[in-house]
Amino acid sequence: MEGTQTSLTELFDATALGVAPTVDVREVQNYVHALEHGLARLSALPVSKRLLCEMHKILLTGVRGQEKTPGEFRRSQNWIGSPDNRPETALFVPPTVENMWPALDDWEKSVHDPKPELPLLIRTALLHYQFETIHPFLDGNGRLGRLFVVLYLVEQEILPAPLLPLSAALERTKTQYIDLLRGVRERGDILSWLRFFLGAVADQATRSVERAEKMTDLRERYRAELRGNRSRAAEVIDLIFGNPILTTRYVASHLSLSSQGAANLLRQLTELKILREDSEGRRGVRGRGHQPA
Repeated sequence: MEGTQTSLTELFDATALGVAPTVDVREVQNYVHALEHGLARLSALPVSKRLLCEMHKILLTGVRGQEKTPGEFRRSQNWIGSPDNRPETALFVPPTVENMWPALDDWEKSVHDPKPELPLLIRTALLHYQFETIHPFLDGNGRLGRLFVVLYLVEQEILPAPLLPLSAALERTKTQYIDLLRGVRERGDILSWLRFFLGAVADQATRSVERAEKMTDLRERYRAELRGNRSRAAEVIDLIFGNPILTTRYVASHLSLSSQGAANLLRQLTELKILREDSEGRRGVRGRGHQPA
């Protein structure tokens, strides 16, 4: 949504090698790490201003925007979409800092409302809109607001895991998404925003289910091919579905094996044509009849 350009393969490659080659890859890694941090903290800390600050710090560390006080709410005015970087010509100017604080407090109270009157997805849509309108950070509000949606649905026990990456659905309709947020702010057109948000959730939910079913079928097929194999190759199969690009070092580290032991397992899976080796010695998933991932 913010113009970050990287591929899924580049992200998996960076995870396997432990090195992010570009700022864009680091931004995506930070996005993943911020979500993982938020999910891990839910057992001790609810979705709150404090948790969002922790996630924001991770989101902006070492990437573009790192000079804009990561992990801290803004102490100055910000604005969006100005051709000459002035609030007078901006498409949207969020609340002043003075007004931001009570708005944030109200937002947090709504998140924790013990007796909500509206259905969960309606509340989520409104909370996302409110967060983006308050725009409490100097940078990263869009990314954090979209992470909030997944985090909130997990906290509310509607999602068992972060299986609804809403950014993908919103990216496909980016212009409409921005226009509808403006429509609520400028004309009070809440119904159009709600219809759009619910449609995006439904679309992404359908895509996620289809993708999960295909991955489950592929994993079971790989496991069937290893039936009777007494090595730890089946454990490597599980690693594949966390990161489908593997190195000897990555496997050795995650399975507490020697380098030789890890190399032997990768060789077994390569011989079975479950993996293929590239020119730099990395292995990636290769399903029969499919392009290498």
